[in-house]
Amino acid sequence: MVKSLKDLVDEFAENVAAQTESVNRGDAKTGNKHANRYIAALKKLRSKGDAGRDALVVLLKHPRQDVRVMAAAFLLRYRTAEAKAVLETAANGNGVSSIGAIMTLKRWEDGTWNLDPE
Repeated sequence: MVKSLKDLVDEFAENVAAQTESVNRGDAKTGNKHANRYIAALKKLRSKGDAGRDALVVLLKHPRQDVRVMAAAFLLRYRTAEAKAVLETAANGNGVSSIGAIMTLKRWEDGTWNLDPE
């Protein structure tokens, strides 16, 4: 079954959230399963080129910070201003996603970011 772009975006968001919940429970094994799932969804989205990236942009306004941060991390090259704004806001907060935002911005600024090469 071929999934729609929306289905892939939903799969990405659901698994980012599920990974966060797993990590918060101290269940890294389940967290890793969810990470593999959102990465698989992301790869399918990227295989659609900019249409896939455009579909992911809706997550920059997702209610969950962890989902916004993860989407922004992968969209930095494609939607730099919007993604940086999400990451900078999250970097001022607390929690794992804030740390992720800080590290992503650091990698972007030092030129080592490579989550979505051209």
